Amino acid sequence: MNSYDVAVIGSGPGGYVAAIRCAQLGMKTAIIEKYSTLGGTCLNVGCIPSKALLDSSHHYEDAVKHFEEHGIEIPGDIKVNLEKMIARKQSVVDQTTGGIDFLMKKNNIDVYQGLGSFKDATHITISGEETTEIEAKNTIIATGSKPSNLPFIELDKERIITSTEALKLKEIPKHMIVIGGGVIGLELGQVYKRLGAEVSVVEYADRIVPTMDKGVSKELNKVLKKQKMKMNVSHQVKSVERVGDEVIVKADNKKGEEVEFKGDYCLVSVGRKPYTDGLNTEAAGVKLDERGRVEVNAHLQTSASNIYAIGDVIKGAMLAHKAEEEGVFVAETLAGQKPHIDYNLIPGVVYTWPEVAAVGKTEEQLKEAGIEYKTGSFPMRALGRSRASMDLDGFVKILADKTTDEILGVHMVGARAADMIAEAVVAMEYRASAEDVSRMSHAHPTFTEAIKEAALAATEDRALHI
Repeated sequence: MNSYDVAVIGSGPGGYVAAIRCAQLGMKTAIIEKYSTLGGTCLNVGCIPSKALLDSSHHYEDAVKHFEEHGIEIPGDIKVNLEKMIARKQSVVDQTTGGIDFLMKKNNIDVYQGLGSFKDATHITISGEETTEIEAKNTIIATGSKPSNLPFIELDKERIITSTEALKLKEIPKHMIVIGGGVIGLELGQVYKRLGAEVSVVEYADRIVPTMDKGVSKELNKVLKKQKMKMNVSHQVKSVERVGDEVIVKADNKKGEEVEFKGDYCLVSVGRKPYTDGLNTEAAGVKLDERGRVEVNAHLQTSASNIYAIGDVIKGAMLAHKAEEEGVFVAETLAGQKPHIDYNLIPGVVYTWPEVAAVGKTEEQLKEAGIEYKTGSFPMRALGRSRASMDLDGFVKILADKTTDEILGVHMVGARAADMIAEAVVAMEYRASAEDVSRMSHAHPTFTEAIKEAALAATEDRALHI
């Protein structure tokens, strides 16, 4: 039987990063993955393939709607070859997962393919083509999550689908009904809207991306409506039925009236739930909470002292980069170091176009906590860079402490917001004031000038270009 200092169950961003860091710190490490490729949800059926389709569909939309204005004329019809687009997406996935294979070899990490199941706290049975057993002094559970569903919806994975199936459709829907106005639903909804589908979003809350700052929700809603996506908020879905090639969704609106939506595809994107199937956590003495998440303490240690858990399978935001930070945190804890994660500074991103990104507190959270704050906002359309690229929608908003001027939250909608948010994370990590950022030189012309201008606006309302 092979023995290891650390075994990692699950090879998503949290798991494989944890394994690499453990190996770097001199631990003999194994990683267990039940699927045939490494990378977990994120690399195979999540972050990476969805971004590939978002980019491809964006190119198509630009060619159809914006090239002419740039003086680029393409004779004849511009057509979508969905099969080729999906194939390109798959090649991106294959290259990326292949990269993880390389990293495992480079770091001398043993890879086991099969379902990892606890025999006890220090022994794991791996059921693959053949059954193997390994011994691990410490184990990191990184089994991730899977799409949630509503109890009355029967997913046939053909017409009533999750994000996994939406990434490999054989045709462009005529009318896609998206249940859930969160990150996944809006991103995939926008992909198919660009390609020619009619898209109707049905959201239970009173606004889309309801966990984000209200101002961001409002701006994104306005922009997506302008792009002809139909938004139906405060709608409680009560039935989803397939009749032949048609899907009928019935919901009650905020007045309690029944509304019916008919389409040829229904994407159910109502969040994700932790995945622990087959782990046999009881055998290792690992407790789950009432929502099926693995219970952990501040050190990400489970009720079994030599077993840790990270990522989507524990509490907190279900984000790949949060899982990565936790993977490094556990590896360094096992090595006797004293790492730290500030969960307030884990950014959140929506990869629609314009993109949405945020870090820190929302206005609603600051009001609820009774913290006095000031706000500085700057519209993207006032930037020369935005006019040059015709990306005029959105804004950057900075929330700063009224007394100390420390930045408490940064929220943005706009081109490249996903990349720009890192500046805000760095500033907040070093507890910068709005004035600190306002006095930093930002290259001109860039989208990041909006951050400087918003910081100026938060500092005695002195933005320069508005």
